[in-house]
Amino acid sequence: MIALLRGRIIQKSLDSIVLDVGGVGYQVFLPLTTYSELPDVEGETSLHIYTYVREDAIVLFGFTSGRERGIFIDLIGISGVGPKAAVAILSGISPAELEDAILAGDPERLTAVPGIGKKTAERIVLELKSKVEKRIKKEGIERLDVDSALVSDVTEALVNLGYKRQQAQVAVRTALRKFEGGDDRGIGGDAVEGKDPGEVLKDSLKILSGN
Repeated sequence: MIALLRGRIIQKSLDSIVLDVGGVGYQVFLPLTTYSELPDVEGETSLHIYTYVREDAIVLFGFTSGRERGIFIDLIGISGVGPKAAVAILSGISPAELEDAILAGDPERLTAVPGIGKKTAERIVLELKSKVEKRIKKEGIERLDVDSALVSDVTEALVNLGYKRQQAQVAVRTALRKFEGGDDRGIGGDAVEGKDPGEVLKDSLKILSGN
């Protein structure tokens, strides 16, 4: 089973890429959070892979971190949540925000994702809470303060410019991760608030424009 692929991007779209690995092209489907962190076509990248096997096809899903891959696996283990729904969730909510919603018992954040109804959101929160608590305790993850004024203000500014809220949230979080040179872990509320909103907005716009 394929666990990781490293190669050159030869095709790129919002929901998938084709990765040239030793002369073989692999189509890999991915969430927007992963897409936003990829280099342009001809760039080199590595992706953590989940191989989904069904009767008529073998489908590869790619993620920039093993943590995000693990959350994807947790999601598709829930009744009624298939790979398509799991990708949709991770496209609209960062792993840290998803964990916050689960720990807070707040399914409303998940119902904002297209195709995720109230019952499915409630089931996700109920079934994953203990898993998230164990992972947080084991890894000592300090999660991004998703309710910070900076995140909210920059997201609203992007929405006012015509971007969809989910796209804006993904872009803002990606910009903040780049400030820290890592992922959501280790970015506390104080660190987020210390950033210049103008710089975060500028970087978010670059991400949304693909530059």
